Amino acid sequence: MATTHPIVPHHVAIVMDGNGRWATKRFLPRVAGHKQGVDSLSRCVQACIDRGIAVLTVFAFSSENWNRPSEEVSGLMELLALSLSREVPSLKANGVRLHFVGDRQRLSEKVQAGLAQAELGTSANQRLVFNVCFNYGGRWDIAQAAQKLVDSGQAITEMSMDRAMALAHVPDPDLLIRTGGELRISNFLLWQAAYSELHFSDKLWPDFDAAALDEAIAVFRSRERRFGKTSAQLNSQGNTQQEADAQNMKAA
Repeated sequence: MATTHPIVPHHVAIVMDGNGRWATKRFLPRVAGHKQGVDSLSRCVQACIDRGIAVLTVFAFSSENWNRPSEEVSGLMELLALSLSREVPSLKANGVRLHFVGDRQRLSEKVQAGLAQAELGTSANQRLVFNVCFNYGGRWDIAQAAQKLVDSGQAITEMSMDRAMALAHVPDPDLLIRTGGELRISNFLLWQAAYSELHFSDKLWPDFDAAALDEAIAVFRSRERRFGKTSAQLNSQGNTQQEADAQNMKAA
């Protein structure tokens, strides 16, 4: 008998919040929480692969995070460099394709080179597209897309803006998760999350595990995604999740 796989979101986006609070509760420096957060992210990547999720996008460092204490910012930069050297080989072997999304101009040349090398080294992989938003902000993304169109002389329309966004290489997220108990999206994927299902978890990010991901997916499956239509229209058309996903796909 063929196995029927439960519906999972094609694209999951996560605001990984709570690393600092996790460390503070344990009387540890905040950077220790970020290190735990990297381990949690590795487990999350594997969980997404195991569940057949095609795209994972995470908010690793926002453009506003530069305002944090200098020692925390420098620790995060060091952690990024260390994580690249430690995690990229296993990601590559596991079929993960990396994209680093955000403004790289403020990053050091060493970090920029590491990001580019990681992207190139995983560019042939197709099992999971893994977008790491680093020095990213939703408002920055909209502004850079508009500027790109102005510079190229293109008209600014919804379609042209969509294609100029930093995440134009993937469909919009179906499910956006925020951990840490906060009920906001904090300048993350402002354009792309227009029709995303939102799920807020009280778990701090280092404690977010496969069971918590499954809980979010279960909530997602319980939602009716109408994309402006009525429930009656969906029922009369026999609209399935696959149709909803197709409506949410970007034009090639």
